Parts: sequence; C-alpha cells; structure tokens
Amino acid sequence: MSPTARAQAQIHFCVMLWGFTAILGKLITLPALPLVWWRMLIVTASLLLVPRVWRGVYVMPARLMAGYAGTGAIVALHWLAFYGAIKLANASVAASCMGLSPMFLALVEPILVGRPFDTRELLLGVAVVPGVVLVVGGVPGSMQLGVAVGALSALLVAISGALNKRLVEHGDPLVVTCLELGSGALLLTAIAPLGAHGGSAFPLPSAHDAALLAALAFGCTLLPFVLSLVALRRLSAFGVQLAVNLEPVYAILIATLFLGERRELDAIFYVGVGIILAAVFVQPAIGRRQTDGVETAAGVPMANP
Repeated sequence: MSPTARAQAQIHFCVMLWGFTAILGKLITLPALPLVWWRMLIVTASLLLVPRVWRGVYVMPARLMAGYAGTGAIVALHWLAFYGAIKLANASVAASCMGLSPMFLALVEPILVGRPFDTRELLLGVAVVPGVVLVVGGVPGSMQLGVAVGALSALLVAISGALNKRLVEHGDPLVVTCLELGSGALLLTAIAPLGAHGGSAFPLPSAHDAALLAALAFGCTLLPFVLSLVALRRLSAFGVQLAVNLEPVYAILIATLFLGERRELDAIFYVGVGIILAAVFVQPAIGRRQTDGVETAAGVPMANP
C-alpha cells in the first residue's frame, strides 16, 4: 500500500471512529453535562502525562493561551449541545444536524477570520434550508427540541472551527488540545452546580458507563486525533474535507444498524438528510482553492463530536 493510500485509509478510519461518538453518547446513561465533563477530563489528564505538552504550555504566550481557552469553552458548549440533542432525540438526529455546520461556517467564518463572504458558500447555505425543514417534519414532535439543540451544536462547532483556524498555526496540536479540553472541563465544572438540583453535579459513572467513556475518550478522541495528524501529512485539503463530510453518514448508518433508530423516524427525515448531505459534499468542491496549481493545506476541525 502506498503512503497516500495508507493515509486515505487512516483518515476514513478516523471519521468512522468519530461517527461512533453519537452512538456511545446514546448508550452512556449519564446526562449530557457529566458525560462531556468526564470525556474532557479523561483526555486532558491523559495529555498532561506527556512531557511535550508541559513544555509547550510553559513557552506559550498568555494571550495565545487565553485564545485557546476561550475556544475550548465553545467546544465544551458544542459537545454539551450535541449530546443534549442525542438525549432529547436520538443519535441519527444529532448527527444529521451536524450537516448544518458548513452553512453556519459560511456565515460566521468571514466575521471571525476577517475574510470576505463567499457568495457560493452562502447559496449552499440557503440550499440546506429545505433539508432542515424536512428533517424537522420527519421527526416526532417529542424530538423536535432535540433538532433545535442539534442545530445549536452545529452553530457552536462552526464558531470553534473558525476560531481554531485563526489560532491553529501558533501552537503544538497536542498542547492546543490539552488547553482547549482542559478549559472546557473547567467551564463545565463552574456551571454544573446550577443544574445539580441538590444531587451530585458529576456522578461517578457505573462500570458500564465507565467502559463506554473510556472508549469515547481514547477510541473516539485521542486515537483518531493522532492518526489524523499523521494522515494530514499525505493528503490534500480537498480529500480530507470529503472524508470528514462522511461523518454524519457513518453515524446514521451505525445508529440504524445498532440502535434500530429507523423505526423512530419518518421517510421524510431521510429525504431532508439527503438534501443536507448533498450540500455538504458540494461545498468543498466549489470552495476548492489552488495556489500555483497546488491545493492549500488544511486541517481537520478539532471539535469533532
């Protein structure tokens, strides 16, 4: 197998692992907030065992560190909304809503990064709207709040992705991940007592939940992150974006196979998902950039579900 083919296999494996995050979120019985807190805490604690991370934090300017911490707070809220959507609806609904993130990115990235609005991207954003309408109409009334929370999750991941684009070149990826997830865990620690209602804000997970949390933290967060960094050395930005766009597809297929969620959703829902995903796949094609015949480099967004 050639190095490029191996990298392509690695990035698709990473995307498939990210597709399992919605399934694990459904299977873990903890509420959304402690679920996200434990995930962030486990990954952060693991990264703090790496000397390279400590060295990177020590030399990083305070202003840059504050920027990563702020982005991490948004990542925490994104994951909170994403798993909240799973609890309020199901894994398929939450994964489908993530298909809205390119539309939101077309709106927020020019503002946060300071580039002009791209008319083609905005038109694709408009094209997604009929799909959203069908998705909402294709879920039971009891799940429609989950759709709204899922859409909020997509907005937050677009904001965090745009902010990371501004900052990603200024820090070691492992250090950035540790700072962002660590600050996100601190934010959740601060706000958790507001919803504790007299009980423990962060209940200890059962043995079943602990095993699934470990799989979520290591199998769906750290492992794909490291593999994606290796794969990115061999792949174009266009190829990576197309692979990442498969994440909602993997998640919906896995949820259908393992959770039987097709029985909970109307055919109209899947038509709406098809429209959203069509726009998602077209977006990188029309947004492809070339410089002297070579595509510019890009990374995988760090705030994957």
